[in-house]
Amino acid sequence: MIRLEKRPQPSRAWSLATPLVAVLATMLFGGVLFAVLGKDPVEAIRTIFWEPLFGEFAFYYRPQLLVKGAPLVLIAIGLSLGFRAGIWNIGAEGQYIIGALTGAGVGLAFYPMEAFYIFPLMVLAGALGGWAWAMIPAILKTRFGTNEILVSLMLVYVAEQLLASMSLGLLKNPEGFGFPGSRNLQQYDSAHNAELIAGTGMHWGVVAALIAVIFAYVLLNRHMLGFQIRLTGEAPRAAKFAGVNPPRLILFCLGISGALAGLAGLFEVAGPAGQVSIDFNVGYGFTAIIVAFLGRLHPVGILLAGGLMALTYIGGDIAQGNLGLPAAAIQVFQGMLLFFLLALDLLTNYRIAIGKPEAA
Repeated sequence: MIRLEKRPQPSRAWSLATPLVAVLATMLFGGVLFAVLGKDPVEAIRTIFWEPLFGEFAFYYRPQLLVKGAPLVLIAIGLSLGFRAGIWNIGAEGQYIIGALTGAGVGLAFYPMEAFYIFPLMVLAGALGGWAWAMIPAILKTRFGTNEILVSLMLVYVAEQLLASMSLGLLKNPEGFGFPGSRNLQQYDSAHNAELIAGTGMHWGVVAALIAVIFAYVLLNRHMLGFQIRLTGEAPRAAKFAGVNPPRLILFCLGISGALAGLAGLFEVAGPAGQVSIDFNVGYGFTAIIVAFLGRLHPVGILLAGGLMALTYIGGDIAQGNLGLPAAAIQVFQGMLLFFLLALDLLTNYRIAIGKPEAA
């Protein structure tokens, strides 16, 4: 008889090994998926993980790791603070969209004026937009006890409808010949999130992501608020006796995650994306959940996990072009990573035992 036995203490070894084992399992079963689709599994895996780093055109793809990884890390850092405290913000995608809309809206309001303060105002507006959108589930939870998972998730669909409405209405380019979408912010110097060093992919969003990693690390390890976050997630009853204020913690965690998601949206719309459009959002808010858990909710781990997930984005695009893999297969491949991560995480608290259980 094969059964699961609860460990006396969580296994630190398994906790550290789970992300690596999950990646290996994803590669193995992803290879099976690609084989079923009629593709060479070894070539597909090699293309996804090798080509962006060491392939013939790696000089072009490497900067894209920063471009793709920055919003994932920025959003995941905010989510991880809440997740550590047992506060589940699943609507970062909506906060990402609203941050992009508010930030781009400020920039477009000044068009065509050129001034140094426009981009900082856009950054502030993006953060406030994401924060305000996250405050909806936060206030509903603290005042009425609603479930923040459902509310934050449903607000994603509201944000998507607002995005479509703005692309076709208020923010629509009046010189766009009727096509949906705003003006191109890449052509508006004061509102453009340009590369800080040409050809490197380094822009202000990357800088913000690195600052967020440092901030989260210091907060969790050197500040009383970080202690309260960790204590609430690990021992809720003990947190009450330690004087933790649950409503205040909910407002802080959801607020900071919303603000960081809004910043990610602003840096994306003012940089790589370049404009507000109906299909602006590409799922960064949901993918960041995978990044957060793959990084074990640790700031440095999230930084590394964001790079890995960015690698699958870029490698997946290469595999689609070179091998003819469908986009859905790449999305399933990325989803496998979270599935195996959560499945194998069970072994941190349980171990596999063979034989009949001992009599009590």
